[in-house]
Amino acid sequence: MAIETEIKFRIADLANLAQRLEAAGFRVETPRSFESNVLYDTPDRQMRTRTEILRIRNYAGRWTLTHKRMPAGAPGESRHKHRIETETAISDGDALSSVFLSLGLVAAFRYEKWRTEWHDGEGHCVIDETPIGNYAELEGPPEWIDRTAKRLGVDPAEYLTLSYGRLFDLWRQQHGSSVEDLTFATVSQSAPLQ
Repeated sequence: MAIETEIKFRIADLANLAQRLEAAGFRVETPRSFESNVLYDTPDRQMRTRTEILRIRNYAGRWTLTHKRMPAGAPGESRHKHRIETETAISDGDALSSVFLSLGLVAAFRYEKWRTEWHDGEGHCVIDETPIGNYAELEGPPEWIDRTAKRLGVDPAEYLTLSYGRLFDLWRQQHGSSVEDLTFATVSQSAPLQ
């Protein structure tokens, strides 16, 4: 079982961040590609209550099944987000979705983004263009995250450990929106970006 450790931060200028990444020795691993995600849960949201996710993702034409949950013991620090992540490639996300639905799960949340993946040989930085703004994620060992954030000019006070689901909940509260999914079509009809 792998433990995923990451932080997010907001991006004001995508081109500027790309320049800083290149200057820091990062190279593009996956060029800007569309990503669509569906989280599955029981009708009464038992998985969300346990802070678990079960996700089918289609990214750059590849399907992936992911399960994430909180580690049993405390990670020893709270500045970074820690999750146990089990992930595997699948050949047909639509077929697996049909299986989940027939087992009584529901498509509880959909979210989309345009993602560009960068790497420096030790960790990853992904740039996510979402319907509610642009974010970057640094994923790797905690020491690498802090060292890389400093090289990129990101202050630890800017670190976010919230999921896109929680960021969307906050956005909906701020905008008084009742949209249920974080997709480009639903958000653009709900409220202008700020």
